[in-house]
Amino acid sequence: MVRLIVPLLFLVTLTALVKVLKRRSGKAGEPSWLPKTTADALMQLSLFVFADLLYETVRGVAENDPAAAFEHARTLVAIEQSTGLFFEQGLQAWAMGHRFLIDVTNFIYVNSQFVVTTSVLVWLYLRHNDRFYFVRNMFMFSMGLALIGYLLFPTAPPRFFSELGFIDTIAYYVDVQHDSGLVTLFFNPYAAVPSMHVAFSLMVGIPAAMVVRRRWAKVLWCCYPLLITFVVVVTGNHWIVDAMLGALVAGLAAFGARALSRAWPEAWSWSPRTAEATA
Repeated sequence: MVRLIVPLLFLVTLTALVKVLKRRSGKAGEPSWLPKTTADALMQLSLFVFADLLYETVRGVAENDPAAAFEHARTLVAIEQSTGLFFEQGLQAWAMGHRFLIDVTNFIYVNSQFVVTTSVLVWLYLRHNDRFYFVRNMFMFSMGLALIGYLLFPTAPPRFFSELGFIDTIAYYVDVQHDSGLVTLFFNPYAAVPSMHVAFSLMVGIPAAMVVRRRWAKVLWCCYPLLITFVVVVTGNHWIVDAMLGALVAGLAAFGARALSRAWPEAWSWSPRTAEATA
């Protein structure tokens, strides 16, 4: 349960910070920078902490069966080879000839899942709160689907298959081992299917592209999922089928969030009926 220390500490710190700011301001009301109440903000954070708790539980189960994870990976390789999709090793080999490219992809892989995803969610909550709840529901659906995938089909990533020519680029260049104490807090070694890097990139990239006004920003956000797909394959952390299934999860999550919004369209739909025009 060590992974939960990070989100729980953040939750406790945020709660304490809000209380301190209230005392200093001498106001009994809600902070002006929050679009809704403090209780609502803490509830949203608590939902993601709870989802992380479930992930941690399933993660432990999946890691206890490495034999199945490697067997499933070999099955994916056979499927890709029979369908002409097995190009990951060739793409990685090409990228390995460009050190700067590998450095950039390593950095993006390690940081995008937490930094970019969290930043976009916070931005949506604070600046486009009427859009946030639809995206939040997408994340809840997607994480539920991912947990099922990790539990039923744990899969080893390409970086474990040196016999096929793959390299763990992160360990090779920056000497960070995926099985080291700190790294294991944030990475499940057998959670390749589906690729939640790809799913998350779609679930923040597409909404962000729909919200921002400038055309160049829309283009960048639309390209973000393509960049993440390239990154996870080049770094040897996902098979191309993983990326496809990650995209499928994001699509199913969008349909799930849309279905759920019918229960409370004023709050959970992408364009709530009572919401004002996005600033």
